[in-house]
Amino acid sequence: MAAAAATAATKGNGGGGARAGAGEAGGARKKKGPGPLATAYLVIYNVVMTAGWLVIAVGLVRAYLAKGSYHSLYYSIEKPLKFFQTGALLEVLHCAVGIVPSSVVLTSFQVMSRVFLIWAVTHSVKEVQSEDSVLLFVIAWTITEIIRYSFYTFSLLNHLPYLIKWARYTLFIVLYPMGVSGELLTIYAALPFVRQAGLYSISLPNKYNFSFDYYAFLILIMISYIPLFPQLYFHMIHQRRKVLSHTEEHKKFE
Repeated sequence: MAAAAATAATKGNGGGGARAGAGEAGGARKKKGPGPLATAYLVIYNVVMTAGWLVIAVGLVRAYLAKGSYHSLYYSIEKPLKFFQTGALLEVLHCAVGIVPSSVVLTSFQVMSRVFLIWAVTHSVKEVQSEDSVLLFVIAWTITEIIRYSFYTFSLLNHLPYLIKWARYTLFIVLYPMGVSGELLTIYAALPFVRQAGLYSISLPNKYNFSFDYYAFLILIMISYIPLFPQLYFHMIHQRRKVLSHTEEHKKFE
C-alpha cells in the first residue's frame, strides 16, 4: 500500500502516464493521446472525480467547524470517500482498454491497495474509524487526488496551469509520508481487533485443507512498506527534478 500513497506524482488517467513513472514525464515527452470520444470521456471522468474529492474536502472542513474538533471526522465523509475511492477502479479499465498508456498491473496494484485499506481495514474494523491516523491518510489522499485529477483534466484540455503542475510534483514531498504514516498507524491499530475476532482468517482443519491468517497478512503488508517507501519516494523526487527542470527550460525558449 505504500505505492498507493504515491499518488501525488504517479498514476496516469489520461493526462500523462503511470503512477510510478511509466509516463511521469507527460509534460516532458509528447505521446499520442486518446481519440476524441475517449478524451471527452476522460475529461468527464476526471472532472467528476475532482468534484468528488472536493466534496470530501468540504465535508471535512464543515464537520470540523461544526464540531470544533478534528477527532472522528471520518464519519462525516465515510460514504463519499468509499464511493470515489472505489470509483478509481475504473482507472484499471482505462489502462486495460488502452485509452490510458499506463501499466494495468501497476495501476491495479496501486488502486486495489487503497480500496483494500478502505474496505478490508477501515470499514471492516469499526474500532479504528475514530483513530486520528485515519484522518491523517484521508487528508493526504484528499489533497493529492484533487491535485491529481485537476492535473489530468487540464492536461487533456491542453491547458495545464503551472501552479497545478508544480503542486502535483511538489506537495507529495509532505503528502506521501503523511499518507503512509496514516496508513501504517491505521493498520497497526486494527491488529488487536483483527486477532481477537479472527477477522477474515481461516483455520485448520477444514475440508479444503487451507488456512489463512489475516493478522499475519496485515503485518506482512506493513513490512512491505520498508523497501517500497524509500524507492518510490526518491523516484518521485527524481521525476520532480526532471519534469520541473524541463518546464523551466521550455519557458526560456518561449
